[in-house]
Amino acid sequence: MNIYKKWFWLFLLPALALFILVILLPFVMGVFNSFAAWRGIYYFDPQTGTRAASAFDSLVGLANYKAAFQDERFIRALGYTVRYTLMAVITINIAALCLALLLNRIIHGAGLFRTTFFLPNMLGGLALGFIWQFIFQIIFTDVLFGPQGIFHIEFLRYMTQDSVKALFALVFLNTWQTAGYMMIIYIAGLNNIPRDFYEAASIDGASSWLTFRKITVPMLMPSFTVVFFMTLAGSFKLLDQNVALTDGEFNTRMLAMQILRTIKDTTPSDYGKAQAQAVIFFIIVAVITLTQVNITKKRELEM
Repeated sequence: MNIYKKWFWLFLLPALALFILVILLPFVMGVFNSFAAWRGIYYFDPQTGTRAASAFDSLVGLANYKAAFQDERFIRALGYTVRYTLMAVITINIAALCLALLLNRIIHGAGLFRTTFFLPNMLGGLALGFIWQFIFQIIFTDVLFGPQGIFHIEFLRYMTQDSVKALFALVFLNTWQTAGYMMIIYIAGLNNIPRDFYEAASIDGASSWLTFRKITVPMLMPSFTVVFFMTLAGSFKLLDQNVALTDGEFNTRMLAMQILRTIKDTTPSDYGKAQAQAVIFFIIVAVITLTQVNITKKRELEM
């Protein structure tokens, strides 16, 4: 045991150094820059209208945060992201749980089905976005749901050229990509439920719905905690698919893209304002995800 204690910090040091250099220091610098007139390559002194002699001379207090909340594009992106997240969390979890329940009943070939459903998660966000852009713009619009298509459904045409339609397109895309990954977590949770519980419920004459509600759901709460956390955080941080599918056109910017594009929307590029938006973004995601984990953890203990 003493040997482990002796070498513990030595083995931990590389990971700790990487964490400090790659995550902690950039985060602290980003928070500082959110209070400064930062132009990306230099600090601006608002008092003199020239380059600041030092970073501390460029401090503007809460001006960047005020400007962020007064930016209509930021507020619109925040609302769009919240709507998307509410829809995506529900659809991803329902799809993943349904797939897990179905595959949990399959005896032969279950591994093949799991691999098939998991494969979309291996595709990069940009590649996936461009693939589905082609599907929505060509296959859906002209082949399947056009006037000469199999079914003429106007709502399913030009899915990437309308903010409401694009919202459903993003949800559909991300559900298709992510559900297979979340399914694996649910399957692991289902496999940890003792079979004795189901046998006892069957002997007592419990229906399938009652068994699901009274046994499966309570025993799956640890899996719900993990999946809800990952889907919430992932939905708020969605960027690549948003860029590839709509590029933020037609008022379809989400928060991550709005932060990225702020430096292009301002002249000169206002990195301080963009960083303030990033800090607000971090606080929102942290508060929501930590609240969710706390609530679902309590449900685990209660059940």
